Amino acid sequence: MSAELITQLETAAAAAGRYTDAAKAAVRPLVTREGKIDRVALDREQHVVHGLAWVATYAETLREVSDWARALSEAGKFGETEQLLAKVLVAEYTAQLAGGVPMTQVETIRPADFGIDAPAVTMRVTQSDKTRLAALLHESQGRATFENTNLDADFEMIRDQFRSFADDKIVPHAHEWHCNDELIPIEIVEEMGALGVFGLTIPEEFGGSGLGKTSMCVVSEELSRAWIGTGSLGTRSEIAAELIMIGGTEAQKAEWLPKIASAEILPTAVFTEPNTGSDLGSLRTRAVKEGDAYIVTGNKTWITHAARADVMTLLVRTDPNTTGFNGLSMLLAPKQRGDDTVPFPTPGMSGGAIEVIGYRGMKEYEIGFDGFKVPAANLLGGVEGQGFKQLMATFESARIQTAARAVGVAQSALELGLKYAIDRKQFGQEIFHFPRVSNKLVMIAAELMAARQITYFAARRKDSGKRCDLEAGMAKLLAARVAWAAADNALQIHGGNGFAVEYPISRVLADARILNIFEGAGEIQAMVIGRRVLEEGVN
Repeated sequence: MSAELITQLETAAAAAGRYTDAAKAAVRPLVTREGKIDRVALDREQHVVHGLAWVATYAETLREVSDWARALSEAGKFGETEQLLAKVLVAEYTAQLAGGVPMTQVETIRPADFGIDAPAVTMRVTQSDKTRLAALLHESQGRATFENTNLDADFEMIRDQFRSFADDKIVPHAHEWHCNDELIPIEIVEEMGALGVFGLTIPEEFGGSGLGKTSMCVVSEELSRAWIGTGSLGTRSEIAAELIMIGGTEAQKAEWLPKIASAEILPTAVFTEPNTGSDLGSLRTRAVKEGDAYIVTGNKTWITHAARADVMTLLVRTDPNTTGFNGLSMLLAPKQRGDDTVPFPTPGMSGGAIEVIGYRGMKEYEIGFDGFKVPAANLLGGVEGQGFKQLMATFESARIQTAARAVGVAQSALELGLKYAIDRKQFGQEIFHFPRVSNKLVMIAAELMAARQITYFAARRKDSGKRCDLEAGMAKLLAARVAWAAADNALQIHGGNGFAVEYPISRVLADARILNIFEGAGEIQAMVIGRRVLEEGVN
């Protein structure tokens, strides 16, 4: 079966690639003028442009699943579990390509929208396939991952280390912390620092571990499986460190990177403003240079972990005569650490927390700056006007890490749904044995496998020094939807109990919802992917 299935998987991936090419050829004339992409036309044709992004993401996902299957087969590790997962996933995604890919619950992209023929569906899955996979899933309880991920042993050792830490220190308390809307206990933050979470990808010369993005993915998965708050805490250090490594002066690298790596300081990213959202070009917060300092005035919002942070990567407009992305600069802005009682004790700063339904543990804040001072030496890179360019350079890593967080949330949903389905008895048996229950878990597991593989693919490209904004965007787009579907279906398995705050799945559902919003909302992400596919293609 293995060799035949590999051929079928590769055939399906190739067909998805051809379908993507046909869709691209159909969309391109609608959005180009004199051989160039027209922005107005892109907006006018959003449905098919974003639909193209989803089709291309499916095609890339099918390629990565096919490559994963072949690699396991060649290593003699393509077992029954992996074969059935691949079969279920590929059968479902090829059927969706032919019949309609759900961009959201109320928006579907179909071949007719492009005006092209539907691809042939050559792989099908039976209920007996799903039932057998469900039985294997039932037996898998306690395993870190259901499938063989095809990662090296070193990565799995890292997974085991962080899974053990998470199960011991985070999982037993996460729901209580969430319900009480508490900050992650500082003792947990310190232990994460001791484990090297905040310096994973920082070079060893600056006190970090010097590991790659794949390691970051594994760590983010396991911490997010326990609680998205702990999985996301490292994101702030990842963004700050990447900004400094890419755009900082040698003195700034020597000053800040060792402190971030050791968790001596906790950073936060301060970019978003009221009424700007993803439109960073309309940013208004001003920084005026006076002597040896910048004086900052303006407002920021949706700033994660702002109170307890020690330094802000602060995006400001240093040239008041500019509009759009020109004239933006990045400051490394030190501040005093606050707490729930006095969140912003630093002179020139004020603000308060935003109440949110999930993604707790670090809290979200609105911040006002009025006469806030930042040393002029803390202008990232030492040259004004480079802020937007510097920020863009971090988006690949941020989106890969977000995809990994989504994988961790989906893993949590799978485990909670599986446990409840086995523990809950109705009509004389575990509800797991009802196909409409076990089929949900089977599909969650199959999509989780696929989201992992496209995320690891993006991470490998980043680690090899290749451009991966397209692949990182695809990973984030798909994984965010997978996490939401996993949480929603796991809650459905819980029935009425899932709607009760006391059950952790209620938290996981709320946490999953943010993943399609931050680090590029799904619609923005689809537009970026669609434009890149139209400009360069993915095949």
